[in-house]
Amino acid sequence: MTTVHVAAPQDAQFLAPNQIVPLLIGATVDEVERELVLQTLARCDGNRTRASRVLGLSVRTLRNKIRLYAASGIEVPTCQE
Repeated sequence: MTTVHVAAPQDAQFLAPNQIVPLLIGATVDEVERELVLQTLARCDGNRTRASRVLGLSVRTLRNKIRLYAASGIEVPTCQE
């Protein structure tokens, strides 16, 4: 598994999708999805229910993805309550 780090401008949250996609060229769909899930979890302070809503996934699907990531040795943001 390769780790892809994309250097994005500080205001990247304001970029349109057509501006973001060129930054992702060279990454696999799985890598992009994993990064999106992990970043969303981090922004939601590890709250899986909130993150699943933002991502448009069921909590079960998100939990399964988290389980796969953790089994691969990837650090997953945890709830900060």
